[in-house]
Amino acid sequence: MNKDKRQQIFTRLRAENPKPTTELDYSSPFELLISVILSAQATDVSVNKATGPLFATANTPEAIKALGLRKLKSFIKHIGLFNTKAENILKTCNILLKEHAGQVPEDRAALEALPGVGRKTANVVLNTAFGHPTIAVDTHIFRVSNRTRIAPGKNVREVEEKLLKFVPDDFKTDAHHWLILHGRYVCVARKPHCGACVIEDLCEYKDKIDV
Repeated sequence: MNKDKRQQIFTRLRAENPKPTTELDYSSPFELLISVILSAQATDVSVNKATGPLFATANTPEAIKALGLRKLKSFIKHIGLFNTKAENILKTCNILLKEHAGQVPEDRAALEALPGVGRKTANVVLNTAFGHPTIAVDTHIFRVSNRTRIAPGKNVREVEEKLLKFVPDDFKTDAHHWLILHGRYVCVARKPHCGACVIEDLCEYKDKIDV
């Protein structure tokens, strides 16, 4: 795929959704961090159902630490892997309090040092909470990048590096959200909605479904 085609693709995605954002409900970098930790192998809808009551009760490292493990689990027990996630969240809260004055660090290495936080989670927090031009590659973005040929790669890290290289600078900050929403609602896994896609004529997918 050439540079001009990528420019047109992101121009159209921006025209369709000028101010994209995450579908996770949050009101602070800390709430976003906890939501993203919980979102691994879970839907945003299920995470929001859990964090609504949780954040109404405790939405700071101090407050969640004060809940304790059993009470924290009671809020997130319907989310997959909740036992491990609860333990990681409490450990993360302790590190934030001891090493970062209770604040979420705006630094990749510091974020990735937190329990339950990998490169993808760090990218989401840096991008969504702090406005960094990072691109977190999940299953949706991996599929869209390969299917459209915007940034094909054999693994998530390769796709991330190609996106950072090929996405025009003007679009980098919002690219993560456009691509994940496109993969979630249009370029879906089993049967993409090619006929309803705003970039169908620019996409290089060979098996388009015109429905």
